[in-house]
Amino acid sequence: MNILRSLVRRGAALCLAALLVLPVFAADGKSEAAGRQEDLDFLYGQVLARHPDLFANTPEAEFLALKAEIEARLETESKTDFLLDLMRLTALVGDSHTMLSIGNAADLRIYPFSLVRRGTAWYLSTAAPEDRALLCQEVTALAGRPVEDVVTAFGQIFGSDNRVHLRRNFRQASNVADIYEYLGLVEPGAPLTVEMKDGKTLSLEPVDQAAANELEAVRIADLITGTPETAQADAYYAAKPLSESTYYIQYNACAEEEDLPMEDFAAQVAEDLEKGSYDRILLDLRNNGGGSDGVIWPLFSLIRTRQLVQGDDVELVGLIGERTFSSALINAVEIQEMGGVLAGEAAGGSVCHFGAVKTFALPNSKVPGQLSSKYIDLSTLLDAGAGRGVEALEPDVEVAQTLEDTLAGKDTLVDWLMGHPERLEAKAYPDAPLTRGRFIGLLYEAAGEPEAALMELPFQDCLGGIEWYTPALGWAKATGIALGDTEGNFNAARPVTWKEAAVFLARAAAALNLPEPDPATNRRGPVPAALAGGWMQSSATLAWDLGLLPASVDYSQPPTREQGEGMAESLGVQVSR
Repeated sequence: MNILRSLVRRGAALCLAALLVLPVFAADGKSEAAGRQEDLDFLYGQVLARHPDLFANTPEAEFLALKAEIEARLETESKTDFLLDLMRLTALVGDSHTMLSIGNAADLRIYPFSLVRRGTAWYLSTAAPEDRALLCQEVTALAGRPVEDVVTAFGQIFGSDNRVHLRRNFRQASNVADIYEYLGLVEPGAPLTVEMKDGKTLSLEPVDQAAANELEAVRIADLITGTPETAQADAYYAAKPLSESTYYIQYNACAEEEDLPMEDFAAQVAEDLEKGSYDRILLDLRNNGGGSDGVIWPLFSLIRTRQLVQGDDVELVGLIGERTFSSALINAVEIQEMGGVLAGEAAGGSVCHFGAVKTFALPNSKVPGQLSSKYIDLSTLLDAGAGRGVEALEPDVEVAQTLEDTLAGKDTLVDWLMGHPERLEAKAYPDAPLTRGRFIGLLYEAAGEPEAALMELPFQDCLGGIEWYTPALGWAKATGIALGDTEGNFNAARPVTWKEAAVFLARAAAALNLPEPDPATNRRGPVPAALAGGWMQSSATLAWDLGLLPASVDYSQPPTREQGEGMAESLGVQVSR
């Protein structure tokens, strides 16, 4: 770095800081500091206080300490730094849906470059014409730090509940000079160093947005030589066959088109499916940032009706990626609840998350923002979410878009799926809690999936019959294995207890006419103490003596999926004898 240039810049920054000490008054007579105090108090006292669990991720003491720091510099810092202060305070919530948008309120300066992430690497996606040769080169460090360390630093001002969402926020703001300076990654006014894997380095000076708009640039987009058949459509949803065996549906927003309601779109899809003979339906959520999660239900109902009533064995594959967020994330987990699999890359949304946003604007600066109003706990609402918390939704089959395919105009994921027609396997979560619905589903499979008329939903709280275990519930209710409560609910997503598992096993044994335990071949030892007593005693004894309950487990802990599979397998062995 040029020492003289550095000293001049630092001197200019100090002079600017000295000038900022002088009080500034707005047109309404209110001092700048008073207006900032008003915004700060409104944000913390009236907005963030309405969050359903404000201190879930950060202790209250840290909020109050940062608020005090901000108050101490209300009269001395720049407008941009104050707004970044407010973003930093909001980011302490650790919630991807709670945020401020300062873009139009701050005079942000930028470095003339941008990044794109493909797989696990970052690449230079925009550069000056003279740096054309560096375009598409892998970037390993920014400001002398590994890129992922810089991503972590950006997490101080971008609230995110998972790493995928944070990376997306970072990518969109990775060229904002004011953020690097605010976080202490770059000295005020100093250039940003961009280091490449091949050893080359860029040194980029910050420019204001007006100047940036006048700069010439080369972009990855200029190098792309084709367009994939699955390129994002200019519509909320669209559908078409990709081959004789694969039907493709693109769902870009959880909202209805004014001139094509979802009911009508689902009818069009139904007509297409009737005309063809498809082995697989691809439901693409990779461009969907959310909206209302219920919009897609006519489509879900269509697919499940075909599978359950018409016996259509079509495989449902949901496509997810970084941009899959909010309500689209819920729909993706519902695809798994339907027995489908997810393919692609980790979603930007978390399985369990704060959501149902409410919007607001700060009273003085008018900066817009949004706030979560409730916690959406999919781990208690869906079997597919059991055991999964505030974490990015992972695909069952991971296939990342490559830079090479991006430049060639190819869709890596869809091309991979077209080349792999075999049935895909769902990712196993052996240690996840065993839900009541899943256990009934496993018992049904062990029994050989006997036919059972399913004229209506077996229980009041079934999710419209989309659950993969719906036929199992119908069988279990018809045979008396599962009775539900007095209100006709089954609570399928609730973890099963060992005693409930014993009852289901005993009733299944009776429904399948399994022989009574033979003392010569079956256990007759004492039933584990955790299963003894109460009205379930006889069921526990029968299931124990038949060898359907595991002999060596910690019965003080609820059963896991793996243990449920073991119990179902034991039942299957008895059925096959």
